[in-house]
Amino acid sequence: MRKSSFLNKLKEESKLELVEPSEEICTSYLEKAENCLKSAKLLLQNSLYENSISMSYYVMYNSLTALLFKTGVKCENHAASILLLKKLFDRADLFKAISFAKEERIILF
Repeated sequence: MRKSSFLNKLKEESKLELVEPSEEICTSYLEKAENCLKSAKLLLQNSLYENSISMSYYVMYNSLTALLFKTGVKCENHAASILLLKKLFDRADLFKAISFAKEERIILF
């Protein structure tokens, strides 16, 4: 499926939509990201590598979700959120990093 048709399908399903930018929701997701980071560090210190990788991915994903809400985009799909990072913010470097983390999380579980 082409990327544009993928995003259009999500839009039709109301899983991708423009919303009023929300500092409150942004802050909430950043707090979730902070908690995931604390968890990832504790898991790493206890040699629970697979779980630490998963939590590390959620640090990135929750931070991305915060960014999207701050700019008025609600997206309920991980792959689409990551794609929007590249398309809306022109950050191929961050797109590559979070895509890699997502794949590592999936491969391990």
